[in-house]
Amino acid sequence: MNNVDQSSNKPKIIEIFIVFLSLGLSSFGGPIAHLGFFNRELVLKRKWLDSQLFSELIALCHFLPGPSSSQVGLSIGFIKGGFSGALAAWVGFTTPSAVILIIFGYIYSSYSNSIPFGLIHGLKIFAVAIVAHAIWTMASVFCRNSKCVLIAIMVALIVTLSPAPMFQFMAIIISAIIGTFIFTTNEDNAENSFANLGKISTATILLVSFFLILFSLPILANFLSNPVLIVVDSFYRAGSFVFGGGHVVLPLLQGEVVASGLVTNEAFLAGYGAAQAMPGPLFTFAAYLGTVSGSYPNGILGGIIALCAIFFPSFLLVIGVLPFWHKLRQILLFRRAIIGINAAVVGILIAAFFSPVATNGLLSVHDFIAALAFFVLIHFFKIPIWTLVIIASIESWIFYAIF
Repeated sequence: MNNVDQSSNKPKIIEIFIVFLSLGLSSFGGPIAHLGFFNRELVLKRKWLDSQLFSELIALCHFLPGPSSSQVGLSIGFIKGGFSGALAAWVGFTTPSAVILIIFGYIYSSYSNSIPFGLIHGLKIFAVAIVAHAIWTMASVFCRNSKCVLIAIMVALIVTLSPAPMFQFMAIIISAIIGTFIFTTNEDNAENSFANLGKISTATILLVSFFLILFSLPILANFLSNPVLIVVDSFYRAGSFVFGGGHVVLPLLQGEVVASGLVTNEAFLAGYGAAQAMPGPLFTFAAYLGTVSGSYPNGILGGIIALCAIFFPSFLLVIGVLPFWHKLRQILLFRRAIIGINAAVVGILIAAFFSPVATNGLLSVHDFIAALAFFVLIHFFKIPIWTLVIIASIESWIFYAIF
């Protein structure tokens, strides 16, 4: 295989930012659609990397926790411009939806009592449909045999009975351990297309930093009782355990911010519904949550802190794992554990679907029928998600205004 020459076709940092900003403004439709935009713009049009390396980056980012499309983007930014390129790619791709959601957070915080009930409730109804669809699509990929189905059911029961974040993380770890024993995988003899993608010494420091931060933040937050550290701890931990796609951030963040009283269930689900209409990564939902938080830090500062905290694990993991990826993917125990983890996240999402999504979003027969209709539209028709979000809010507004 002929790898892309990293010394040629090297864009300036400002060009990386502008390209990813345009992608952040136009990439609707979720992570799979985002990768299609990346392939068209960066592989086919600009030829910043070849298709083999692009597919390897996708495989890497699906193996790691975090938002896969954002991780692919910052990986490409790192390959083309080092750490500055990774930062430019992330800022460009993330900024549009983050800014819109922070503004929406301000509007919700200031005028939620004046906004018609149906308008906000429509977002919750749509959240029911979008999470149900996420479960459907993820289960079809991650639960193809009875063993995976049993793990998903086990995790759903555990998280439903004990929804605290610690039990969610324990369920993921237990599923990974079970996966190493009960699943089988084939040998992988893929060529090493990751040569010279970062220094081993720097990568090692980043990986060690990831785990040090993950385990030390809860201790420091509890010991110092610093509100900023508490927020950073919650969002950093959520960003560190999101396997399987951006929708899995829903139960993790719900356990962190709703259970602690920082954000109400109503505000949480309204923001989640609104986030579906945004271009770019779903993880920018964190910016909204930081904005509407009931305690300091909140507003713009809270939104920025939450946003940076939830994405920071991706920087440490992706850039840290790049030089090791070829060898890491050969470890069969690791790959078996990932199968167990993927089944577990389906179970976590099922638990979140019943509470708080369905319990707060379905208040009447109308809500159930509307959610079912939107599920059908999402699954069988090519209607843009942002259009359906608007329709859901308007339809619910009209219904509850009349009835």
